[in-house]
Amino acid sequence: MNRSKSLAAATESTSKSISTMARKRSSKWKLIFFVLLFVLAFVSFLPVFASLPSVSSHSHDLHFHLPRHQRERQHRRPKIDVRKFEIAEDMFWKDGKPFQIIGGDLHYFRVLPEYWEDRLLRAKALGLNTIQTYIPWNLHEPEAGKLVFEGIADLVSFLKLCQKLDLLVMLRAGPYICGEWDLGGFPAWLLSIHPDVRLRSSDPAYLQKVEGWWGVLLPKVAPLLYGNGGPIIMVQIENEFGSYGDDKAYLIHLVKLARGHFGEDIILYTTDGGSRETLEKGTIQGHGVFAAVDFTTGDNPWPIFKLQKEFNSPGKSPPLSSEFYTGWLTHWSEEMARTNADFTAAALEKIMLRNGSVVLYMAHGGTNFGFYNGANTGVDESDYKPDLTSYDYDAPITESGDVENAKFKECFSVLHLSHYWKAIRRVLGKYSSVSLPLVPPNNKKTGYGSIQLKRTAFLFDLLDEIDSAHIVEAENPTAMEYLNQMFGFVLYVSEYAAKTGRSKLVIPKVHDRAQVFISCSPEVNGGQVSYVGTIERWSNQAIGLPNAKCVSNTSLFILVENMGRVNYGAYIFDRKGILSSVYVDGRVLKRWKMISIPFHNLNEVPKFNPVIQNASELRKVSTRKKLEHQSGHAFPKAEGDLEGPSFYTGHFSIDITTEVTDTYISLRGWGKGIAFINEFNIGRYWPTSGPQCNLYVPAPILRHGENVLVIFELESPNPKLLVESVDKPDFTCGPRQASVHQL
Repeated sequence: MNRSKSLAAATESTSKSISTMARKRSSKWKLIFFVLLFVLAFVSFLPVFASLPSVSSHSHDLHFHLPRHQRERQHRRPKIDVRKFEIAEDMFWKDGKPFQIIGGDLHYFRVLPEYWEDRLLRAKALGLNTIQTYIPWNLHEPEAGKLVFEGIADLVSFLKLCQKLDLLVMLRAGPYICGEWDLGGFPAWLLSIHPDVRLRSSDPAYLQKVEGWWGVLLPKVAPLLYGNGGPIIMVQIENEFGSYGDDKAYLIHLVKLARGHFGEDIILYTTDGGSRETLEKGTIQGHGVFAAVDFTTGDNPWPIFKLQKEFNSPGKSPPLSSEFYTGWLTHWSEEMARTNADFTAAALEKIMLRNGSVVLYMAHGGTNFGFYNGANTGVDESDYKPDLTSYDYDAPITESGDVENAKFKECFSVLHLSHYWKAIRRVLGKYSSVSLPLVPPNNKKTGYGSIQLKRTAFLFDLLDEIDSAHIVEAENPTAMEYLNQMFGFVLYVSEYAAKTGRSKLVIPKVHDRAQVFISCSPEVNGGQVSYVGTIERWSNQAIGLPNAKCVSNTSLFILVENMGRVNYGAYIFDRKGILSSVYVDGRVLKRWKMISIPFHNLNEVPKFNPVIQNASELRKVSTRKKLEHQSGHAFPKAEGDLEGPSFYTGHFSIDITTEVTDTYISLRGWGKGIAFINEFNIGRYWPTSGPQCNLYVPAPILRHGENVLVIFELESPNPKLLVESVDKPDFTCGPRQASVHQL
């Protein structure tokens, strides 16, 4: 072999080997470099990939079954430096992290301000991270142009308290709210406007009033939106409009008003029943408004959530039941509605298990203090069903704030020794992102014993003291609203020529309950006033008027009670008083006097209200106009003698060394009326109808020393003129001694 060739060959071979090794080494480092680069790039873009929608609905459903910590590892949005609550990937996101709304309705206007924090802390212990509340327009503007945001109407303080306690807020701004609240939250003075305004519509006259109201309200709450540093994450437009109408122009107008005050970032939402018809009518598609649903507790939620997605933009439909019913409402004369704790908790878990969001309606019901209870109707407007004073709702936090019950937390069952109720708190605790606070004990309640009352005035005695300037005269009866009176009672006075024998009285349209009295002139029997019968809206019947044998015409007195305006359905336009002509023996009565008897309401003191003050001063009763019950009239006779509309006053003391606590006033043995403690209207009572026997009295109403109880009894008092201050509620009153009705 040629050495030079061999060397050359060897050199060439070595050179090739070195070159090959260099290329391999270079390729290896390039591979490592590109792998590292790919890993870095993948990590950088992982949040972007995580934010992409699921490939299929099946994979999305699988996501719902993952534990919370695995879901949060899978889903991360880019870190943001500002507070932001948003909807993406069919989920709620709070500051870039997935968020499950665990909410509950708790209405500030059904709880005294002194108890707001107490009830909110109990809601947190239940497992809630969000509070939903209505805003009742009528509470804040009881008279046109008179705005009230103090006391129980101090909305801003309530919202700030929610934030202080780390609770988010879903705000139901109306203008219509329903909520078993008088006229669905609309101020009754809207019914006094000529010509009639069309509520919940595009009627320009109505929209003008809404714009004025929202022009005051929305700027007050705008600083408290989540993006502005506050607790409000969502604002509801109207309420269940799909169950009422389909005026999209009206809804769109509300959206524009809200956006004008709130901007584009806040989530606006609607709530409608979980059917295609209600969602088609009530949702506002194409305007960036999230459509939430509600449905019966026993319904399978997930087919309804699937339907909900059709009414939201792609990726913008997190499953939300914005009214999950923990109980139900009750009307007078019904059995108290109750729902089974096990059943309720099991239905709730069906939603929570797959990462659905939920708002309990109600978490805490509270009380319809004053005259603000609403009413419902059945087949027509005469099928009238007013709500109880109590709004307990069989909620997990009871009317008085109690939590020691099967629905709030698991309780050992005596009947099934190995069984624990699947209470709501137990379910919510499994899905909460934080450990739940300890359950606070029930608030103390005291029975202060028997309270002896005295009859201090007949209503008819007080009429002599009424200034004639406050008496309206007209040819025909006038609705309460046209008298510039929105709540309480109106006394209609006219006269007729009696005939030999009995006469027949007919009032085709009375809202809601009319007690009828007759009298001769003062020269005959001292002007004695006699009760002859009652006409009720729901069972309107003619009544017989006995011949009073007056020298001249017989005076006719008709005392009409407003028992609460309809708050839901087609008959919401619900004026009060006598709304038709009045007929005696087929002849229309003319020349009426209307006397307003308004009393105190929850958030206002009427301009003219001498009645309650006079009654509480223990006036000496006049015997000139003794009210007697006349037998033999056509309307069914009440048991015993009807004492008539009278005031009864009693006092009870709380020793300075004794703690002032909640109590209940038992009205068993009384007829029907309203009660005041220390001039606070604690509500209506009607134990003869039931089921509510006792009225809840929160401790902040009471005081050390003397407390004054005034009762306006329409029919017959307890024979002993006693009421009892007791330490527990009672819903077993009524003609049948009402029992509990399980839903």
